[in-house]
Amino acid sequence: MTATARPSAIGAPSYSQSFHREPESAARVRQMVRTVLETWHLAHLIGDAEHVASELVANSVDHARGRCFRFVVTRISDHRVCLAVIDRSHDEPVRKTPSPDEERGRGLAVVEAFSASWGVDQLPWGKRVWTELEGKPCSTPR
Repeated sequence: MTATARPSAIGAPSYSQSFHREPESAARVRQMVRTVLETWHLAHLIGDAEHVASELVANSVDHARGRCFRFVVTRISDHRVCLAVIDRSHDEPVRKTPSPDEERGRGLAVVEAFSASWGVDQLPWGKRVWTELEGKPCSTPR
């Protein structure tokens, strides 16, 4: 996958791409996130970012409207990135407390567990669900 960085509205480097609102898009989004983080030398964030991206995509696939959603990765600082999914639904995600035997309903708990912060921005045509991930690279003993 090749991606081109462009400055976001706040001047930070950002990658974005539209995807079909289907479960198979989660793998393509994870690949995009992996590629971007490797490009930015933030490989230590890849595992957490892939988990969070999968949950954001699953929520959009399950609950949004329209054929597509947009996924954005923005570098906020040297060790902090923002992942966001933008879709055409105004319905805000709701954190659930599923029983142990329920297979679904833990997505926002996963997002919260891996994120420094997260939130929802209402847009005229839908919403942006975003999360910020932060981590210092592991230092190698000499």
